[in-house]
Amino acid sequence: MAVRTVPNLPARDLAATSAFYGGFGFVETFRDDGWMILRRGSLVLEFFPFPDLDPATSSFLCSVRVADLDALWADVAASDVPLAARGIPRLTPIARRSWGQRAAYLIDLDGTQLNLIEDASG
Repeated sequence: MAVRTVPNLPARDLAATSAFYGGFGFVETFRDDGWMILRRGSLVLEFFPFPDLDPATSSFLCSVRVADLDALWADVAASDVPLAARGIPRLTPIARRSWGQRAAYLIDLDGTQLNLIEDASG
């Protein structure tokens, strides 16, 4: 049996979140008033409404491990997410991190940090 884990992330506005992630290749596979599922290839993110979330104080995060980090990063950068060290939303450059892997960070509209990590296992 295949096993997988899917992050459940907050969204102040499901439509705005869909448009943000849609800018770099995610498509909605499900949405109602209480849940949304976005997919980009085999990568799936699920979102729940959190209208009172303060992006500046959000502590939500998840790690996304991908075989082609450069392609995902390039698609995010091409969608006009600012390449910056501060601000919401933002994208950081890919760099070799202290633990030895290449990674970048994406902060979405709601202040959620996605650790974009190159998956060297495959």
